Amino acid sequence: MSRSAARPSGFSLVAPVVLAVLAGAGLATQSRINGTLADHVGSGYLAAVISFGSGLVLLSAALLVSRRGRAGMGRISRALRRPADGPGTGSRPVLRPWQCLGGAAGGFFVASQGLAVGTLGVALFIVAFVTGQSVGSLVVDRLGIGPGGVRFVTLPRAVGPLLTVVAVAIAMSGGVGAPAALALAVLPLLAGAGSAWQQAVNGRVRAAADDVLAATFVNFLVGTAALVLALGVSMLFDGVPDGALPGNPLLYTGGAIGIGFIAIGAAVVHRVGVLLLSLSMIAGQIVGALVLDVVVPGADAPGVRTYVGAALTLVAVAIPLAFERRGARPA
Repeated sequence: MSRSAARPSGFSLVAPVVLAVLAGAGLATQSRINGTLADHVGSGYLAAVISFGSGLVLLSAALLVSRRGRAGMGRISRALRRPADGPGTGSRPVLRPWQCLGGAAGGFFVASQGLAVGTLGVALFIVAFVTGQSVGSLVVDRLGIGPGGVRFVTLPRAVGPLLTVVAVAIAMSGGVGAPAALALAVLPLLAGAGSAWQQAVNGRVRAAADDVLAATFVNFLVGTAALVLALGVSMLFDGVPDGALPGNPLLYTGGAIGIGFIAIGAAVVHRVGVLLLSLSMIAGQIVGALVLDVVVPGADAPGVRTYVGAALTLVAVAIPLAFERRGARPA
């Protein structure tokens, strides 16, 4: 039977929200890094494999030295084998195989960075991404897919996602005339919706593992496998990428940054819910993306429409965030 998750107090939300904002800034930074890496190697899919694969290597090394992480992997395995309605299940965590596939959505997001950031710029990419993320988060929370249970749709919670739709329309209004730009903008929109689902199911895996490292490892393992498959398919149609591996070591840090924001999301989603986690990350993404596009220009510098869209997105974040911090309960 569906139930509404217990709501934490406003004070107890401060630390998780701050962490989520920092994770969002890291996500924007990763978008720039992976977009630049894709330009060098000549393939968004290869750049994504490098990014996710490097994160998987780091996590594998961490598991080798972490007894708690290995124990968490054991708990995930047992939760997958445990029947949902079997005798003696009680309060023991149960996982379905599809709940371990959040990494596939993360892989799609990283691939979209390499495919679209070079053309759209980080700011416009992030504005499109967070629109899909905020609307998707509202749906995921309402369906109770995350570990926090069902969180009902109320007016303040619905206003934020609706405003982000308006924001992306404003930010893209100068470039939607180009069919190629419009098609590329669909990628971050879909990736944003997938990210909301990813945060929810990763939270389930983290709850079953009782360990962030194990949950993050599962995410990267699945994402890397999906990206290797996508790279193989792309090479069948487009051939082997003709770019060269760059010498700048900073371009290989996308995986490490990804570990950070995936781990933060898995750790705090049960405290704040998918919507509030996504909206807090959005604030960090928007500010970080604008700073990157101004300080380290990639594509065209952000114009007035992009700034207006970004500002409206921050307003969209503030409305449900203020509502949640007051600890109000839905009707």
